[in-house]
Amino acid sequence: MAAPTSQVRSERELLDLNRRFYDLLWSGARLVEPQRFNTWPLVSSVLPGSRRQLEVAPGLRPRLPLEATQFVDISVPALATLRARGASVMLGLVSSLPFADATFDLVCTLDIVEHVDDDDAALAEIARVAAPGAVLLLSAPLHPSRWTSFDDFVGHRRRYEPQQLLAKLAHHGLSVERSGIYGMQPRSSRLLDFGMWWLTHHRERAMWWYNRALMPLGVRFQKKLTLAAGMIDATAVDEILLVCRKQSAAAAAAH
Repeated sequence: MAAPTSQVRSERELLDLNRRFYDLLWSGARLVEPQRFNTWPLVSSVLPGSRRQLEVAPGLRPRLPLEATQFVDISVPALATLRARGASVMLGLVSSLPFADATFDLVCTLDIVEHVDDDDAALAEIARVAAPGAVLLLSAPLHPSRWTSFDDFVGHRRRYEPQQLLAKLAHHGLSVERSGIYGMQPRSSRLLDFGMWWLTHHRERAMWWYNRALMPLGVRFQKKLTLAAGMIDATAVDEILLVCRKQSAAAAAAH
């Protein structure tokens, strides 16, 4: 299979593409409260064991509570809105997080690692700032054979084979405890192609409709997030959410 076109882009090109796309997206968007997402029951279940939590690149769709969470993003419009709501925010990249080792007990990185040029550097940083025993919530798109124009448009660098993703996480001392089907991408290829045409030819208008109509509908009708122990059978799964645990140095070395 030929490499997706985004895989020949430079890291700077990918960063600029992601920033332009999400700056435009978040400039016309309203913040959606974490409690409205299907991830909230999961988040609520792991919050009691967390003293400090970090969410990387939430945009205006944060999954962790605005209070007591440190947010990091590359989008200035998103950070400005989060700050106006009283959140603690910082401009930064997942590949160079400005925090000390073992700072956070809960780290949320949804839809992140597929966007960066060096995902190992990103995972190394995520693992570095996570304390031993910390919970990591991570999502990623699966199966390179399912690559679409949407992946190119939103600045994806890759899709993962499930075992490849598990191996990468294990390499950085992150073990998968639970997993489940995740994501809101339309199943209909015709609907996706129609949306892509509007985003390409009438971007600002398409973004307005997405923020004011499609996103609220997606949140309203999202399916309940169902998690199973370990890694689910991901053969037919387009995107997966993983609940991981940061191992101690001794446990990681044993593996």
